[in-house]
Amino acid sequence: MSVSREISGHLPYLRRFARALVGSREGGDAHVLATLEAIVADPRKLQGNEDLRISLYKQFLKVWATAPALLPAPEAAGEDDGARRRLDAISLRPRVAFLLHALEGFDLEQVGDTLDISERDATALIDAANAEIADQIATNVLIIEDEPLIAHDLRSIVEELGHSVVGMARTHREAVAAVGTAEPGLILADIQLADGSSGLDAVNEILDALSTPVIFVTAYPERFLTGAPPEPAFLVTKPFSVESLKAVISQALFFNRRSQKREV
Repeated sequence: MSVSREISGHLPYLRRFARALVGSREGGDAHVLATLEAIVADPRKLQGNEDLRISLYKQFLKVWATAPALLPAPEAAGEDDGARRRLDAISLRPRVAFLLHALEGFDLEQVGDTLDISERDATALIDAANAEIADQIATNVLIIEDEPLIAHDLRSIVEELGHSVVGMARTHREAVAAVGTAEPGLILADIQLADGSSGLDAVNEILDALSTPVIFVTAYPERFLTGAPPEPAFLVTKPFSVESLKAVISQALFFNRRSQKREV
């Protein structure tokens, strides 16, 4: 496969990243075009890394850092202004690392390679972004989990990010009752609960009354990832890493993707 054909497969995702980073459709696309022109002028710019995607994003970031004149006037309202304001408020380097990780799905090693930093430094940048996001959009969290140790770990992670836990439910009934006490801005839910009830059923009932992001934390991802819509926007597989869960929590709140009812 030719390099140009391989690059073309990455372009829709690079444009998505560029628009999120730059803040506008026109500005993002202008930087992508400038990146492609630079590569055509000197194809060696993509050499030096076995991963073509990393090389492409690296080249884009170099163009973006050196070509501020490509930035257009802000677009008219109509896009997600809230997400745009939240993104603009994040410090520059953490913002880039956060978008590579949360939006583009780069793992920590790939983030480090793209930014020419260590994996440890990449983790620190993403943690900084998560902290800044939490400062902007701290919320109430309902945890639906029947394993006490896992529930405790979830609570610690949520509170480390600056959020408040307003309910810890072990059963369907407890989960629904908790929503009546305090409306959550985010739900973390397991599927199988203590009394044999379903966390999915509990979430579906809750979503009848309010619209809020839901992150399923489950040892049974195959029950969700069937290819049939609607699939959950956010799914974390047990056992989970603290870093990945923090990133998903921040992503869910940052992009404010509301969850839909679904059946297994």
